[in-house]
Amino acid sequence: MTRVELLDHLDKAWQALLASYAGLSETEITEIGVTEAWSVKDIIAHITAWENEALKHLPTILAGKRPPRYSVLYGGIDAFNAQVVEQSRSLSLAEVLERRDETHQRLIDYIMNAPENQFQTETRFRHRLRLDTYSHYPQHAEAIRKWRELRSR
Repeated sequence: MTRVELLDHLDKAWQALLASYAGLSETEITEIGVTEAWSVKDIIAHITAWENEALKHLPTILAGKRPPRYSVLYGGIDAFNAQVVEQSRSLSLAEVLERRDETHQRLIDYIMNAPENQFQTETRFRHRLRLDTYSHYPQHAEAIRKWRELRSR
């Protein structure tokens, strides 16, 4: 895979995520219950948090080091996710969307400047990037689509 191919793959997954909640009102976006106690707004904040995690840890991986474990830092990934969503609940939808856009652009800029050899094989760099982005987005896009389908019945 080349950088261009990876960016194309990432963008397709990103666009599908955005499309999954396109056209929803603010009331619908903030309605709890999309995935258990999460709203679409919570999911957007969650996705943004994982893009931030990629931005935080990819330079560590490039330096040949290992990022700290979530079990050590937060008590596990579920605890990290809960903390992120709880912190974002005090933000307005506009603030969450602004953070989404700003973080996603920083991630794209970072990828544009990363070493090309990190994309050619399944490096630790590409593995982390995949987990935090283009294999992560579809899980939530599908949950949102299913929720919308159930609501429309």
